[in-house]
Amino acid sequence: MGLRPLDLSRWFEIDDEWTQQIAIKESLLDTNTSDVVALSAACDDASSELLDAVERYTGLRGAREEHPLVAASRLVADDLCIMQRADDGWRLTGAVVCFPSRWSLSSKLGKSLDEIHGPVPHYDRDLATPTRQFFERLSMDRPVWRLNWTLLDSPELFQPASLRTSVTGDPRSWWFRVERQTLVRLERSDAIVFTIRTYVSSLADLVIARPETKSDLIAALESASPETQAYKGWVGVAAALRPWLTA
Repeated sequence: MGLRPLDLSRWFEIDDEWTQQIAIKESLLDTNTSDVVALSAACDDASSELLDAVERYTGLRGAREEHPLVAASRLVADDLCIMQRADDGWRLTGAVVCFPSRWSLSSKLGKSLDEIHGPVPHYDRDLATPTRQFFERLSMDRPVWRLNWTLLDSPELFQPASLRTSVTGDPRSWWFRVERQTLVRLERSDAIVFTIRTYVSSLADLVIARPETKSDLIAALESASPETQAYKGWVGVAAALRPWLTA
């Protein structure tokens, strides 16, 4: 799972892109509400607790006329998801996801961990049990973070289309997309907050700034299983990249 201990003083990363991303979120929340907000009554208490925590972290105050999860989301650049324990395991009870990477939020609300990750290759075999065990063991004083990445042919942050196809065109116009994900357990509600902060960089700029990216990227793409390559949209990507990266 690639988990690392999280220093809660860095729960949310406030940087040069913070203000711009919040502005994009504000627009999406106002114009694409049904695409980016999914709520059930079960998440109300946990959402209020999360809003309190976000307000303490940012020093800002959320709008009280909105659902607390939406109000919390307007204060940070991260997407916010709430997982809660049910009789049959952990389920997604509420989320505000303005920057999905080719998946649909509405299709995930109410789903269990296994159902949410059903399309992920090898999840049942390799990750289902460790993931369930991790959610049970996660303590309030031991939050964690991890990274997830992919290549896309668009820099847009809001990409809800569920159809995953391989990136096309000139690799010099491709984009490297990284998600910084955190998992934090709330004290009062016992819910787990899953946050996603998205960063997008031009692949061309990245390989200039970090030349070692060339060999690392090819190795990662070529070592991925055929199922993972199909799921990620990486089929044929290594072959397309190699002539440019080795030139």
